[in-house]
Amino acid sequence: MSKDSKCSSCQQKEDGCTPEKCQKPEVLPQNEYNNIKNVLAVVSGKGGVGKSSVTALLALGLARQGYKVGIMDADITGPSIPRMFGLKQRPQQFEDKLLPVKSPDLGIPIMSINLLLPNEDDPVIWRGPILAGAVKQFWTDVAWGSLDYLIVDLPPGTGDVPLTVMQSLPLNGIVVVTSPQELSRMVVRKAIKMARHMSIPIIGIVENMSYFKCPDCGKEVPIFGRSHLEDAASVEGLPVLEVLPIDPHLAELADRGRIEDYQTAAFSQPFLPGM
Repeated sequence: MSKDSKCSSCQQKEDGCTPEKCQKPEVLPQNEYNNIKNVLAVVSGKGGVGKSSVTALLALGLARQGYKVGIMDADITGPSIPRMFGLKQRPQQFEDKLLPVKSPDLGIPIMSINLLLPNEDDPVIWRGPILAGAVKQFWTDVAWGSLDYLIVDLPPGTGDVPLTVMQSLPLNGIVVVTSPQELSRMVVRKAIKMARHMSIPIIGIVENMSYFKCPDCGKEVPIFGRSHLEDAASVEGLPVLEVLPIDPHLAELADRGRIEDYQTAAFSQPFLPGM
């Protein structure tokens, strides 16, 4: 193996490292308090596509179908999940573990670094390995209990945290979020290739901010340009899970911490593992 080549398992440039001999990190086991049936990650190749909003809507859709669902906010340096659900209280301790904070209406357990900071706008100025370590602790040191689905909201890109989650958590699949711009689609393809390189199943694609529906005439206006989602999904061989509009009402509720009040048919149909 040349110095410039990479092991396809761990992505390291090391002589003698092959998939057969690879010393990549092992998948972390669940702790004694947890019984999590499915772990899903929501990913995007870039920021600004509404990945956290999609995570929240996915969790709402599953919870409203009667599934027990939790959210791990793994976007350590840009956490937004607690604000969307109006959460400010700190997690309580249970023996040597932390208890996630539950959302006010549907009781969705949520863990985020913002729930551990003195102020929600305090910056997290950590290097990659420390960020990755925090995400591991959200898995090993949190008493999630019995869940049908744990949804992991990943930071954008293909850096330390997404790599750690794909290597260390027992992912059943990922949901890829994109928007209509060609630039977004180009970068999202990087996330798709990363997942495939790590042998993580890709459940499908969600196009967010696809159009704006005029409240007066009902016309759908493609503010970010014509969607090429169907073509892109066909090329990648992936199903389209949802096409979501720009909705000012959703943004307003998220800003107010009342996203659980949002009514939508999105993610109301079975399409995930175990459903």
